[in-house]
Amino acid sequence: MDGVKPPAASRKQDLEEALLQIVHRQSLRQRQLTERAKEDALRSAARVADVLVDAVDGGVQELFVNEKRIELEARALLGTIARYRRQTDQWLAATNEINSVLKSHVLPQRRCQHMIPPVGTSSQAVP
Repeated sequence: MDGVKPPAASRKQDLEEALLQIVHRQSLRQRQLTERAKEDALRSAARVADVLVDAVDGGVQELFVNEKRIELEARALLGTIARYRRQTDQWLAATNEINSVLKSHVLPQRRCQHMIPPVGTSSQAVP
């Protein structure tokens, strides 16, 4: 039997089985590669999503910080405006008081001085 060749049908069946095993191994290998690529894609997508979430969170956090800073600056400006308003009101009151003093005391005295000529000049005017 050692030197006896198997019949052609048996060789054909062995070849078919060998071919089926090769196809099965290739199919299994392709499935494994596909699964590995799918897992890698999922991990990459998860990393991208994490990076995007971190970027958005950082941007939102920066916006909140800027909003707080602007709010504090606005409050400081309102305080400065109120202080300038009080100071302007004080200056206006002081200016009005000075005007009223000038109108009531200084201007009438000057008018009187202009109406009555000085004593030395009136005698020189009369011949």
